[in-house]
Amino acid sequence: MFGGQVIAPSNSPHLRKSVGDQGNGAEEGFLHSMESNDLKSTVTPISTVAIMPSPVLLWRFKVLLFFLWGFICCKIGWDSVMRMSVDLRDLFLYEAFLYYNPLLLVTMMVWLWGVNLWVFAQSTINYAKIFDLDQNHLTHREIWKVSTWMTIIVPTSMTAYLYLYSHGEVSLAASQPVLLYLAVVMVLIFPFDIFHLSSRYYFLRTLWRIVFPLQAITFSDFFLADILTSMSKVFSDLERSACRMVHRQVATIAWFEADSVCGSHSIAIPLVLVSPYIFRLFQCLRQYKDTREKTSLFNALKYSTAVPVIFLSALKYHVFPDKWTNFYRPLWLLSSVLNSLYSFYWDVTRDWDLSCFTRIFKFNKTSLCSYLLYGRKWVYFWVIGSNLILRCTWTYKLSAHLRHNYLTVFTITALEMIRRFQWVFFRVENEWNKMSSKSNLQLSMNDSSTEEAKLLASIDHNV
Repeated sequence: MFGGQVIAPSNSPHLRKSVGDQGNGAEEGFLHSMESNDLKSTVTPISTVAIMPSPVLLWRFKVLLFFLWGFICCKIGWDSVMRMSVDLRDLFLYEAFLYYNPLLLVTMMVWLWGVNLWVFAQSTINYAKIFDLDQNHLTHREIWKVSTWMTIIVPTSMTAYLYLYSHGEVSLAASQPVLLYLAVVMVLIFPFDIFHLSSRYYFLRTLWRIVFPLQAITFSDFFLADILTSMSKVFSDLERSACRMVHRQVATIAWFEADSVCGSHSIAIPLVLVSPYIFRLFQCLRQYKDTREKTSLFNALKYSTAVPVIFLSALKYHVFPDKWTNFYRPLWLLSSVLNSLYSFYWDVTRDWDLSCFTRIFKFNKTSLCSYLLYGRKWVYFWVIGSNLILRCTWTYKLSAHLRHNYLTVFTITALEMIRRFQWVFFRVENEWNKMSSKSNLQLSMNDSSTEEAKLLASIDHNV
């Protein structure tokens, strides 16, 4: 009775319960093992996180190192300049400034472009759709990382140049800008998947399309070409720097002779200055060929007004002084005023279209920046006024005969970068407004066609 085997029916609830208990026990054992493994896997990161400093502390430490590095560079650079004799100091600074001024301005433009992207990311403007970017495009944080490294590398090379030259190491000093320029070129054309290969390819491909507008012009093409017109002085200095490097005139005063191959009388200077405007002019003509819009011809006329400003200024070095003062200088002034006013008019009425400011500085989350800027009239008055003033002073940079004060030219070029930085906000917003209106119009047309189809179907059914 006690030792016999008791067989319960298969549908017995006791049997089902016992089987379920076994299954639950197995499941509980599996879950317990999983939980123990999870605990083991999470114990190590907790201990690791415990010894890691907070992100805020790391950020403050990086900022401290950055300012310490800046102070060291300024101190070494100042001491190096003070070692030079007074009569050679200005020439020494002028040459050093020529080599590093272009890359410093490019670094500044990269920083400003990161700010543009940050504002677009906070607002309702989909800049990735406007520029037809893929999912791997650089965000504002990555742009700022690139600009941070540029801010570190370029002044460090400049400090090394000043220090080595002032201490008599002329050959080593001459190698600093050469190595820096070679490094920049190598980073741009490096074919392997590092240093943001897709973004570098996108940038180089857009440059190729700008130089050779053999295809339909996209928004990215003429947007970058417009930015390049603001950097024409940068390209001119790059040409002069490369000329001296090729002819082995770095860290010498052979270039100071105006009639030398790399001197201020070189015909390459106005040619390089005018090239961004010529590229943009051909883009407008190509756009007219594709669309037959007369607006493209008027836009091409705007860029053509920069050509006499540049070449009339360059004539000063190739004509007699009296002829320049009495004939060419008034023509240069007239062409300068025409170019400045025409460009200002086009910025306000065409590139910006002030009648439809609705999205700029309207952030998705309420912030102090959005409260101070969005919908404020002073923003538009400031942008219009500063754009007019800087459009007029920009002529100073385009004129080769006004380059004797390199610090003034550098300041005006930097201000032009800031003007272009402001221009980007409203130009991109205007393009987004156009895209949104087109999509809304397309949706309304689709809805109307759908309603018509339904109406016709109902009529046929009634018949």
